Amino acid sequence: MALFLALSYICLLSATYLVYKQLRRISIGSVPGPPWKSWLYGNFPELLKGQAGEVDFKWQAQYGDIVRIRAALGEDRLLVSDPKALQYIYQTSGYRFIKPPGRMELGRLLTGSGILLAEGDDHKRQRKVLLPGFGGPEAKYYVPVFFAHVGKMVSKWKDLIESTTDEQSAVIDIPSWTSHATLDAIGEAAFDYQFGALDNSKNPLTIAYTNLLFDTLAVPTDNGALSLCLMDWLPNWVIRLFVEKAPIKRLKHVRATRDLTRQVAKQLLNEKYEALAADKPKRDIMSLLVKANISENPKTRLSDEELLGQMNTIMFAGHETTANTLSWTFLELARHPEVQDRLRAEIREKERVVFNRGDTEFSVQDLDSMPCLTAVVKEVLRFHPVAYNIERVATRDDVLPLSKPVTLTTGKVVQEIAIPKGTPITASIVGYNRNKDVWGEDAHVFDPTRWIQGNMSKEVPVGVYGNLFSFSGGLRSCIGWRFAVLELHAFITEVVNNFEFSLTKESERIRREACGIMSPTVEGEVEKGSQLPLRVAVASRG
Repeated sequence: MALFLALSYICLLSATYLVYKQLRRISIGSVPGPPWKSWLYGNFPELLKGQAGEVDFKWQAQYGDIVRIRAALGEDRLLVSDPKALQYIYQTSGYRFIKPPGRMELGRLLTGSGILLAEGDDHKRQRKVLLPGFGGPEAKYYVPVFFAHVGKMVSKWKDLIESTTDEQSAVIDIPSWTSHATLDAIGEAAFDYQFGALDNSKNPLTIAYTNLLFDTLAVPTDNGALSLCLMDWLPNWVIRLFVEKAPIKRLKHVRATRDLTRQVAKQLLNEKYEALAADKPKRDIMSLLVKANISENPKTRLSDEELLGQMNTIMFAGHETTANTLSWTFLELARHPEVQDRLRAEIREKERVVFNRGDTEFSVQDLDSMPCLTAVVKEVLRFHPVAYNIERVATRDDVLPLSKPVTLTTGKVVQEIAIPKGTPITASIVGYNRNKDVWGEDAHVFDPTRWIQGNMSKEVPVGVYGNLFSFSGGLRSCIGWRFAVLELHAFITEVVNNFEFSLTKESERIRREACGIMSPTVEGEVEKGSQLPLRVAVASRG
């Protein structure tokens, strides 16, 4: 009770301070945006509670690529999908736009002191140590690991189909399988650790990670959205006290998972140190990281706490993101059988080349040389970016350049927007990835051929892969993007080579659930968590 009263008092003081700041700061109130429905909540809950991208697209169509939205207590924020503005925020400006305190502490609860939350010099230092584990040659080394685990999933799917009455097809809930397979793959590739998820080994860590983000962040209430906004105005120690002690079911799940992950991570870290000392290092990412860290100048080395944070970060950033991207891929292939047939034909043609030269597995060069596969992967990443937006705060008064002029509510036409220090910014990844000025008038159409024809704008470089913003950009771009792309290529190649996908009644009412990542759920059954039932049949080789 005392904790609740103390937090309530601090929230009241923060609200008063926020109103005071609003009266004194440079105004961005003339930037076009939707009317607010409530001074208390603003229209921020609408952005958080809708399907991922749904509100972004609506406001982008109505107001343009830079939109003023209202958060709690009338606070102005910007929703940005303009290429030049995003390029400035994530590339040109360096580290001048940082994560807001509330998101920072929630992220710390999930991942610890890893690179995902580091800023400035700390981020540079951590990235330097991490790079050896995520370079091109290292990512290629893990391709056989990816094929081994997707091969196990393929075998289990065939057993499922053979056990059905007609032995022709089965309805399979895709996310549960892709989640387990990618968890096993990242466990071995990143840590040389066996989760045994596909074998239902009842590993406590596997159970803890199941539906973690959905259970924590899906379907927020208006008060939940309000709390998220107000947290950014509280001192860090208060936010930390709240996320660590609050008797909230969602936070309890995260804390329990965090504690369990730390136990396993400490054990694995000790094993890496021992293997290195015995001159028997392995090739998993964590072993490479430990080796690179020991080679560093003692002043720039990562602490054990930071090393543990990297392990949590790799699990958090590299597991469900890939699993959900695979789910969206198979859904789109079911929706577009002509694309599915074209992709399977390309894979089998390449398979014949592989067998004719005496090999039994696809190499990295084989995967890279399939244009239809690459086009499908890029189009899924564009159309369904699982990390759909990113929050940032300006650390000083600044000016955002724009790709095209914007007419303010005052009637003034501007080519740049002045923003005050402390302005919260939501970088809309979904909005940029569907921006018609970049991708053409058919930006809201799933069409992999756009990548083969190359008919998109490349005027403003934003992202690290295909100029997509799905892996962010600039200094803060996802360090594991090559790892993720190769894993997607391997999984899709093996699965599409063996199976055909078609829609079910449930898959015709799929929602893009916003729960930290974009997760598929069934309309009317959201409480069941991530779901995507597709009919899966063994692909004919006739």
